[in-house]
Amino acid sequence: MNSSRLDDIGFQALKGIGASAEEGMFLVSAQITLEDLLDWGEKIREHFFGKAVQFCVITNARSGACTEDCHFCSQSAHHNTNIETYPLRRPDDLLAEAKRLQWSPAKSFDIVTSGCSIGEDLESLCAAIRGISRETQLSPCASLGILAVEQLRKLKAAGLIGYNHNLETSRSFFATICTTHSWEERYATIKAAQQAGLAVCSGGIFGMGESWQDRIDLALALRELGVQNVPLNFLNPIPGTPLDKRERLRPEEALRIIVLYRFLLPRATIRVCGGRLPALGDRQREMFKAGANALMTGNYLTTPGVDPEEDRLMVEELGLRLEVTPCGSA
Repeated sequence: MNSSRLDDIGFQALKGIGASAEEGMFLVSAQITLEDLLDWGEKIREHFFGKAVQFCVITNARSGACTEDCHFCSQSAHHNTNIETYPLRRPDDLLAEAKRLQWSPAKSFDIVTSGCSIGEDLESLCAAIRGISRETQLSPCASLGILAVEQLRKLKAAGLIGYNHNLETSRSFFATICTTHSWEERYATIKAAQQAGLAVCSGGIFGMGESWQDRIDLALALRELGVQNVPLNFLNPIPGTPLDKRERLRPEEALRIIVLYRFLLPRATIRVCGGRLPALGDRQREMFKAGANALMTGNYLTTPGVDPEEDRLMVEELGLRLEVTPCGSA
């Protein structure tokens, strides 16, 4: 009976129809083995994306001193994490970094700034984006906080392709991890980016104490918004943050999250990002079997990641191939 129901949900996903909330809870129940889920995750991924895998890289363009109190974040001024802090880097500095990375396996370069918004840094960021767009092979993307549609249109006119703004978690759980701005403000920023004509990348972070229902509710909110590029991050507890004592997710749970999102968002690019090494450990290759078709490579904002060439070799050894289309342009 359970196998038959799983197959029904899987065949529905192959038609591009995402699982319902109730079906999502069935998929993560003890009745269904991870192995059975992984078999379907791979089938759904290959149906929509074949063997292609996308890479992206990010850069920390303005670090620390953030006014927001997001409990998972090392860059909040509310937390004592001893990270390096600095103001917005110069446009020529960001361009030089993009030029160094343009021959890496990644095709998208994401400029990330700490803080709730970008304030007076808009013109400088536009200058950096113009340079990257004109002088490199990379697709410029950005994650700059809560912005208005007019600001986003100006960034797009400068050459910005995609905008990342994570909802982070469900509407009901959000207030337990951040009190200085609301989930609704984040939702409105995604709508504004779409209105500005930007490709939107939005997902969440898992392992903060949220329930499976919270994880499903987040996916359903992203589906409602029509988001087609979904980053999945796993909490890497940073000393000095309010979540520093939380246990890391086990690999089995992280893989279940990935495959759950493949069932819920069958046509979306599912991108494994921050915390993948601590969460997946020696099972990180299984993220593609679980349904992921993209990953963030290189270093993260304040923690080290994986060298892009190492990730490229992993992908090739698995019989997959790197996608030449930049993130956000598909």
